[in-house]
Amino acid sequence: MKLTINKYSYKAFGLNILSDVQFPDLCEVHLDNKQLDLEIKIYNLSQYSSSLDKTPLMFLTQGKEFYFKVPGASIFCVKNGNEILVSPFDGYDLDELRLYILGTCMGAILFQRKILPLHGSALSINGKVYAFIGDSGAGKSTLATSLARKGYKLLTDDVIAVTLSPENQPIVTPSYPQQKLWEESLNKFGMSNTSFNPIYKREKKFTVPIKSMFCEQELQLAGVFELVKCEDHSVSIKEIHNLERLHTLLRHTYRNFLLGDFGLVEWHFQICSKFVSKIKMFQISRPDTGFTVDEITEGILKIIEKEG
Repeated sequence: MKLTINKYSYKAFGLNILSDVQFPDLCEVHLDNKQLDLEIKIYNLSQYSSSLDKTPLMFLTQGKEFYFKVPGASIFCVKNGNEILVSPFDGYDLDELRLYILGTCMGAILFQRKILPLHGSALSINGKVYAFIGDSGAGKSTLATSLARKGYKLLTDDVIAVTLSPENQPIVTPSYPQQKLWEESLNKFGMSNTSFNPIYKREKKFTVPIKSMFCEQELQLAGVFELVKCEDHSVSIKEIHNLERLHTLLRHTYRNFLLGDFGLVEWHFQICSKFVSKIKMFQISRPDTGFTVDEITEGILKIIEKEG
């Protein structure tokens, strides 16, 4: 299967993007060269294949260039914070390419541009942003859907791009109007999976367009909620204090294994230290079975109302 190359222009994570790959879920915009922040190009990287095979995780860093290989899909290169090169293998799946471009590649681009990527969802509630972070499967997107159905707008799902204002206030930039939801969550919300496309190789997880529930405005981050699964039978919420705040942000920094290779360990500590005292942070423990999102949603909104 040969990739047909056309030029598409999009806006995501505050970046103006010119791409050889089409992304139906991104917001299309009209660009000229003066407005361009990032290019996604089809490019032959086959010369790096054998070198990547010799590395434990099939990725390597050379100066300002980051290469990684996904067998059966593509070799990728992220460079200088403004370029993603994609070298597809024969028989590739286009959805898989998109998954890695908007995931690992975009996370690397944000690092290279000194933008903090957190792993989670973020919503606008009462004029400020609240982030919901956690490991894969913790329930971040399900919680975001529950809040969105109450009228709150979603800024991002999966990767949260955080920058600092001149006053060191954390600011969240919107990504693009799409969510990823497991079939179980769709069923609980009364949504049919036949209306949505499955994520590549995840037949039980689907991409859900959310244009009507999307916030396109940058907003100040006011609070962070960490979701964790536990063996208890009830939901509990506690505030996170002191150094554990920094540990929590590091733990849920998207693709945090890249920090060392990118030479960004000190930068990461500094940026988190500058804003962590300006936000409230809480940990939500929920049972690893059952559907408790309504109870969690109610508890979060009570905390936000209490904190003003």
